[in-house]
Amino acid sequence: MTDLQQLKSWEDKVAWARAQRDATLAKVEPKLQGVPSKDELPLNSRDLPQSVLTAREIEITEGYSVTELLEVLRQRKISVEEVTRAFLRRAALAQAATNCLTELMWDQAIARAKHLDSLPEPQGELFGFPISAKEHHGMIGPDDGSVTTTASFVAWIGKKHGSNVLYESLWAEGCVFIARTTQPQTIMQLETNSNVFGLTVNPYNRNLTPGGSSGGESALIGMRGSILGVGGDIGGSIRCPAAHVGIYGFKPTLRRISVYGGRSIMAGKETISSTPGPMTVEREALELFMKAALKSQPWLVDPALDAKPWTPYVFDRPLKVAIQWWDGVVQPHPPMTRALKEVAEACRKAGMEVVDWDCHALGLDHSKGWDIISELYWPDGGKEAIDLMNEVGEPILPLTKFIIQEQPTVKDHTIHELWKLCIERDAYRAAYARAWTSTGAADGREVDVILCPPSFGAATPHEQSRYWGYTAIWNLLDYPGAVFPVTTVDPAKDVKDVNYAPKNDEDKFVYDMYEPEKFANAPVSLQLIGRRQQDEKVLAALAEVERAMGRK
Repeated sequence: MTDLQQLKSWEDKVAWARAQRDATLAKVEPKLQGVPSKDELPLNSRDLPQSVLTAREIEITEGYSVTELLEVLRQRKISVEEVTRAFLRRAALAQAATNCLTELMWDQAIARAKHLDSLPEPQGELFGFPISAKEHHGMIGPDDGSVTTTASFVAWIGKKHGSNVLYESLWAEGCVFIARTTQPQTIMQLETNSNVFGLTVNPYNRNLTPGGSSGGESALIGMRGSILGVGGDIGGSIRCPAAHVGIYGFKPTLRRISVYGGRSIMAGKETISSTPGPMTVEREALELFMKAALKSQPWLVDPALDAKPWTPYVFDRPLKVAIQWWDGVVQPHPPMTRALKEVAEACRKAGMEVVDWDCHALGLDHSKGWDIISELYWPDGGKEAIDLMNEVGEPILPLTKFIIQEQPTVKDHTIHELWKLCIERDAYRAAYARAWTSTGAADGREVDVILCPPSFGAATPHEQSRYWGYTAIWNLLDYPGAVFPVTTVDPAKDVKDVNYAPKNDEDKFVYDMYEPEKFANAPVSLQLIGRRQQDEKVLAALAEVERAMGRK
């Protein structure tokens, strides 16, 4: 293969990176048969496994929840190698359908599976379990330079990397890493498109995005090429993609899960930070992941973490749930409002106290919150990101321009300007905390969780993810949030309100986007938000809400 150092143009470097990725896919045995060409792929790819995979592979990849598959692996009713091979082949099919992978870890995963099968007894909370991983986090591997990470920058193609504290913790619990997944340029889009690996599409509708920045994970898990993966979230990058494909996702409070060892621009930036978290097909797997990630007490090796073991929360009374019908800036699309009504009614019928979370009445300006966080994202005005792209002539994509160059607050800050901005951030957080506390003024019972949209609607058409307000506000506040599937878009039920008058330019952009048939059958999800450091309470509340909905 061509020596990367000899390549001069950004296009040649991209071709090299894609060839490296394709070489890992070529290792699949037996070869996938019956996969349509790119031009012949169906709009919805989720039925493809039925015509491509074996009955046994479908049984393994579809027949178990996360907790059920873990149990049969522990009991050694199925070998780790058989499970690993089944998910590797399904992941390769997911790649063909959605362009979600940067690397299929065929050799590494099978070697790991054989090792685990050779042990006299199963070991670890995740024994033998296949896990996918967002590429920029890094990966377990030998110290021979074979692990590289682009973080979706052409300039970083072939750049040597290593592991991180989180993945070492999961590895110690017995997992098998099977694939690394795509993310967008700068890892700062609610879409997944980069010059390095191209556009990732939604398995339910390839004309829609799987979200971002963990859109490779959502597309892969949406195809069940993985059923438990690791995303990252700084503005909605776990919750938005999870919502767009109808799976579960959890953004923990910062410093519960380690980011140490990952690769990204602006290393050392403390204005606003990202956190890893789980993406999965099952609610119970969210808590399982958190327990496994914290079991080894990672704060002993990463002092940035809070020394806080996972302690499951148990409610001793019915929940008090606040419904945020809209954020005061952008009105959600009709299917999102219908989902809120359905779940709110289920909570009432289950005996929960359901109240409104009225941003205006509480004195909470979400538009101001966006102004603050969009400025916090780029304390250098985006200089490092832009310079890194310009270094090799990499084109700046439209949604990168949107988040850096089209935000009026973004600029290169002096140190005194940065201090002032952080004071604004902290004042906003304090005001929100006081508003939450005020919900208990009348009876001493403050709201337990907020039920709200994770986006203004279902998955958006490509390059239209230009409103982050329903997720990014909770990053600004550092509140934990869990996303869960509720329904799908039904054009007969979710008709457009032709009499609605948009309140502002952002609201008009979102309103004009909605045509029911465009989103037909796309998943619709909701989000539960809790106070900072109440991660366990959020997942306990999610269990209560889903039971109210008639789920297990």
